[in-house]
Amino acid sequence: MTLKVQDREIEIIKLNTAVVGSGAAGFNAAIRLKQMGIDDVAVITEGINRGTSRNTGSDKQTYYKMSLAGGDADSPAAMARDLFAGMLTDGDNALCEAALSVRCFMNLCELGVEFPTNRFGEYVGYKTDHDPYSRATSVGPLTSKQMTEALEKKAEEFKIKIYDKSLVTSIITDREKNEVRGLCVLNGQKDKNLFTLFNCKNVIFATGGPAGMYADSVFPECHTGSSGTAFRAGVKGKNLTEWQYGLASVAPRWNVSGTYMQVLPRLVSVDEQGAEHEFLHDFFEDPYEALSMLFLKGYQWPFDSKKVMHGSSVIDLLVYRERVLKKRSVYLDYRKNPFGLSELMFERLQPEAYEYLRKAGACFGRPIERLERMNRPAVELYRRKGVDLANEKLEIALCAQHHNGGIAVDLWWRSSVAGLYAVGECAGTHGVSRPGGSALNAGQVGAVRAAQWICETGPSQTTHDAFLRTAREASARHNAFCKRILQQPDNVDQAIAAARRRMSDHGGVIRQQSAMEATLEAVTTQIQKLSDTIGIGSRSRLVRAYQLQDLLLTQQAVLHAMLDFGKTAVQTRGSALYPHPQGKLRKNLDELFRFRPDDGKTLTMIQQVRFADGIWTVSWRPTRPIPSDDDFFENVWRQYQDNRNIY
Repeated sequence: MTLKVQDREIEIIKLNTAVVGSGAAGFNAAIRLKQMGIDDVAVITEGINRGTSRNTGSDKQTYYKMSLAGGDADSPAAMARDLFAGMLTDGDNALCEAALSVRCFMNLCELGVEFPTNRFGEYVGYKTDHDPYSRATSVGPLTSKQMTEALEKKAEEFKIKIYDKSLVTSIITDREKNEVRGLCVLNGQKDKNLFTLFNCKNVIFATGGPAGMYADSVFPECHTGSSGTAFRAGVKGKNLTEWQYGLASVAPRWNVSGTYMQVLPRLVSVDEQGAEHEFLHDFFEDPYEALSMLFLKGYQWPFDSKKVMHGSSVIDLLVYRERVLKKRSVYLDYRKNPFGLSELMFERLQPEAYEYLRKAGACFGRPIERLERMNRPAVELYRRKGVDLANEKLEIALCAQHHNGGIAVDLWWRSSVAGLYAVGECAGTHGVSRPGGSALNAGQVGAVRAAQWICETGPSQTTHDAFLRTAREASARHNAFCKRILQQPDNVDQAIAAARRRMSDHGGVIRQQSAMEATLEAVTTQIQKLSDTIGIGSRSRLVRAYQLQDLLLTQQAVLHAMLDFGKTAVQTRGSALYPHPQGKLRKNLDELFRFRPDDGKTLTMIQQVRFADGIWTVSWRPTRPIPSDDDFFENVWRQYQDNRNIY
């Protein structure tokens, strides 16, 4: 079937459910729908090999699940409480993520992801950040990659249709009914028409976090995200101020967490004249206090405002000062010991650091020798990416790594637009903080929950006539936009780079109100004049124009949230600091920040942002508590037979 728009025939594909994104969450959603009886499902992806879950990791990438080894008395209720304790996490989402964690984890094991067991078959674990139990596990630096590959293989077995090189440019909705009608998709295939329309009852967004928003980012460069497209469709954004930032290498983009810090490398900056500065000297009088904080940065990797004045997050701010304010490049150097010391006196470290290194047998030599002793795969990983840590410095920055906020969803991962679901990182199920690795679990659980709701509420037909009315308007708008920018000189890459740099400098860890106001004004103006100011060289470059549009829309949403937060909420929460207007990042870092007292209210109130009728609005609501339903078996069983406890 086709639709004629401005003398062009546009193909229309009808589906029950379109899954947008080909990462671990997206593939799992498509697989679960097939398993539950929805055959009319397809995956739409900008690139089958793109995305964060396929292209990222760390020294030992973590998957967080309920304990399955040893004598710890773990339970879904206990895990839900720990997820909920991260502040501003809705309790029903936390309980679902806990209750389905074992089911989703064992599914991955059965698909061939080789999480380690002891010789008795227990899935042993270790403690990660914000984790009172040893719930964490890993298959190494590329845990999420192996998950994605295993799920993709299963999707191939199910013969799930995949539309590759297809970028969703808009979600087509019935605004009066606030319902999804379908998608408008840009074709990357040269032999295809410019756009394809998908008429579908359900859309599961699994597009990852808004990775394209920042210049200083550890998200893989091939992943940009599509959150702005969802916000433009009218979904509510939740906790958009809440991010994870941490130290990461610039080229390649990779977390320098765990043993990368625990082996105590040199931390140096290089100025415009090429002079090196071991800048930790500027803040710490005792070199071993500095090294102890550097060690703790290994497993306290995310920046945390509570750990600034007397904790490891001071390292993040000192890196920020060198790189952003002093305009210097910053490096980790594993070739020799810090502060000109030929040998370190390890016993002068804080006990936690000393005992760890002693037990690891790493109280000797140079940082590179300690790293090879403790984690040789971490050395090999960089070598495969073209960086030899034994012979060269590694450039780093304070980078965005994960969005804890995102699209607001209910306990079935439904957004505020009927028929539109969000799973994986684009769903805002996390709060201010979260246990390391919980995002991988959340993506798997959200996919199951969305599939359950779609299947149990019936595979009814798509509304084709209503779709045609809105699709014609969307197609005409996109055709006009593309025609206009194809006629103008190619400058889209420069515009993307400038927009990202602006956001990293003014809307990252340090958020000064006046700078954010100016940034928001610049973003809004750029959106309004986009078709007149942006050009591309060829049709193959159209995708870059739409990536720019999406990142600007996302920045607009996030900046509205940040500005509102800075005016109304506690200033010391989570992943960012709001400086005093006259503050400067001096030796005494407390001169920079205003610590307004916390009245406790903002720790239970969730901020939501929505775009409708051309206006952004911000509202606050209470956190949904952890449910305490009747779990008497006979009642649950009877209700399950009636409606599978969907309602």
